[in-house]
Amino acid sequence: MVRRSRRRKQKFTGLCGREEGLRVKRSCPSCGPETGGEEKKGRGNPISVQLFPPELVEHIISFLPVRDVVALGQTCHYFHEVCDAEGVWRRICRRLSPRLREQGSGTRPWKRAAILNYTKGLYFQAFGGRRRCLSKSVAPLLAHGYRRFLPTKDHVFILDYSGTLFFLKNALVSSTLGQIQWKRACRYVVLCRGAKDFASDPRCDTVYRKYLYVLATREQLGVVGTTSSRACDCVEVYLQSSGQRVFKMTFHHSMSFKQIVLVGQETQRALLLLTEEGRIYSLVVNETQLDQPRSYTVQLALRKMSHCLPHLRVACMASNQSSTLYITDQGGVYFEVHTPGVYRDLFGTLQAFDPLDQQMPLALSLPAKILFCALGYNHLGLVDEFGRIFMQGNNRYGQLGTGDKMDRGEPTQVHYLQRPIALWCGLNHSLVLSQGSDFSKELLGCGCGAGGRLPGWPKGSASFVKLHVKVPLCACSLCSTRECLYMLSSHDIEHHPAYRDLPASRVLGTPEPDPGSIAPQDPGGTAQACEEYLSQIHSCPTLQDRMEKMKEIVGWMPLMAAQKDFFWEALDMLQRAAGGVGQGPPTPES
Repeated sequence: MVRRSRRRKQKFTGLCGREEGLRVKRSCPSCGPETGGEEKKGRGNPISVQLFPPELVEHIISFLPVRDVVALGQTCHYFHEVCDAEGVWRRICRRLSPRLREQGSGTRPWKRAAILNYTKGLYFQAFGGRRRCLSKSVAPLLAHGYRRFLPTKDHVFILDYSGTLFFLKNALVSSTLGQIQWKRACRYVVLCRGAKDFASDPRCDTVYRKYLYVLATREQLGVVGTTSSRACDCVEVYLQSSGQRVFKMTFHHSMSFKQIVLVGQETQRALLLLTEEGRIYSLVVNETQLDQPRSYTVQLALRKMSHCLPHLRVACMASNQSSTLYITDQGGVYFEVHTPGVYRDLFGTLQAFDPLDQQMPLALSLPAKILFCALGYNHLGLVDEFGRIFMQGNNRYGQLGTGDKMDRGEPTQVHYLQRPIALWCGLNHSLVLSQGSDFSKELLGCGCGAGGRLPGWPKGSASFVKLHVKVPLCACSLCSTRECLYMLSSHDIEHHPAYRDLPASRVLGTPEPDPGSIAPQDPGGTAQACEEYLSQIHSCPTLQDRMEKMKEIVGWMPLMAAQKDFFWEALDMLQRAAGGVGQGPPTPES
């Protein structure tokens, strides 16, 4: 028995020695073999990953998840080059989207396509009901990333980067327990292809969004008697309830458009079309007659914005029921206001309003170039090239986020918010999607909190506060309706942040530098903001009110999520020790 055990032990030891001789080196392959020491007894020479064929290494890495490929590329120079190769991303893209035929455009087409399809997602959180958590809609397999989305009365429409418009339907489905329940955006169909842009009724209430207007490109026959065809832009109108096309308008092949917005009432619906050259054309249709099977001609006219200011090139448009906002390629902002009530809310006076010439554009005075905007019913938000947010208009519910409820007749900066990812203005509240220094994203809101539209703040807030919503890591845009909050997730590597650093001489509250003085500056007006916070706390009559005000101020301050949670928990402990009953904001998981 003793001899047999010794023989088995010798065989096992020899097998281990052969396995160790084939061991692969795990250190950085670009550093080469280890020097300055003899090889250990029983070990062979380590094998570097660089000795493997590059095609084999790329093939192995392509099976990793996208998150692991990005992390592996940050370990050393060799793996950075391998993980950044287009061959790896081509295989990953084919694995994520097997039906994707073309890789798209850009300097890195396969990497861009793979990341677009990896990060795409539509998330929503209902304001009512028992479950108030973030849910994800169905993901169309044919979609090449998500570029835009629009919720309507019953469904959601999504446009991808290849021009395919998807129709996400709400339906009754059976749950795991066998119960029948109404689920949002759980089924999808392809509505049309070749779409450039789409729009619906600009009011915040989705009940009015009966029709969907799609700007698309279609092949039309050329000269009669020939088989040649040419591409022409057209506007197709669909019923949002069923996806049935009820109307179509085709334009001359020499006119190419890139954006469509709607303005006005149903009987006098104006369609504004922006050309590739930055000119605006408009036409008027009657929505109440679109479902009648007949053919007629509509007149396409040049908008007064492009007629009176032909030297300006419009980059993008935004609209609501009674006003339109234009942003030029130079960052200028021009306004059209069509009703006296909205004009008074926006500018605080009717002095320059002309009811006989409602299309005359009004220029807004701004200190820097504007990048994007959000237009509500009677208030608006602007973001400039330095990441500053300016609000203007009616402030009855505190929807401007200025800390009070005083209307603003001109753009007013919100000092404690900078460099937002997205901005949205609704009927009487506003939302901002921001990113912290640790790359975590959070959703801030202000204004009316009725109906749960500001989760965690049912009484609303006159300043932007952190909402109790778990924000996806790659969220890029948002929209809020009466029933639900939507967030679109997508990451485009070709779209880099365009914000610039604000020069010290242009910071609000910072004096011009004096060569003879070396006094420290206060970028962003932090000291002034803290003094304002202290005065607000001092004005509170009781200790409990001061605690609640302090919690609200912590939500305003540009702190990281962990820091805010720490201050909120500490204030809760102090409030409970003082005999208070207030509770801090719950965690996103609750």
